[in-house]
Amino acid sequence: LKELKKAHNENLDKRRALTIPEQELFENFLNQQGQYHRWYPIFIIMLWTGMRVGEITGLRWCDIDLDEGIITINHTLVYYSTRTEQGQIFAINTPKTKAGERIIPMIPKVKEAFLMEKKYQQECGLKSEAVVDGYRDFIFINRFGNVQHQGTLNKAIRRIIRDCNYEVLDKTDSNDAVILPKFSNHSLRHTFTTRMCEAGVNIKVIQDALGHSDISTTLNIYADVTKEMKAEEFKGLDSYFKV
Repeated sequence: LKELKKAHNENLDKRRALTIPEQELFENFLNQQGQYHRWYPIFIIMLWTGMRVGEITGLRWCDIDLDEGIITINHTLVYYSTRTEQGQIFAINTPKTKAGERIIPMIPKVKEAFLMEKKYQQECGLKSEAVVDGYRDFIFINRFGNVQHQGTLNKAIRRIIRDCNYEVLDKTDSNDAVILPKFSNHSLRHTFTTRMCEAGVNIKVIQDALGHSDISTTLNIYADVTKEMKAEEFKGLDSYFKV
């Protein structure tokens, strides 16, 4: 079954990470005081921790330590349909392997995003009302105090891409203008992995941060990133040797 899944996945289009200019554009657009500034904390934390979407939507205030600057991952929020009157429901899953349980250090930008979210909720009088399999006090909630849905986040990303690109294209006539490509929640995790590879972070550290139980998963991403980096480095060689 594992080999069949691997063969199937190799035939799918590989998820593309955001380039550094695209990532900077995305972050700067979210940081503007406007309708999308509300999404800044959750997407910045996803970008700079590599957390899976179910891990960040299931994150509780007791799972983070702002003084020590660490995030503890030990469960995932999932959403599925049932053939009952309840219809679609949320549930909590615990990691299938020990690799899924991990501690992620916060860089200053991530800590700042958590504090921003806390301040926003205090100012707006928002409080987590959801209880899912005994878990409560979730960090990222909607205006009704319920947990965030993955689909809602992807819809927000699509709107952000649209309006960000409109803004860029309205300000410039250049064909070389940086605009945002189509991407999803998972692309942010892939972008984080790519930035770590580009920074030369040890492969075992990357594996641990992402919660990969199989090193081959991390190595495949690492190989893709280094291949792209190598191609980029070689671009200037032709003109250099012709001088």
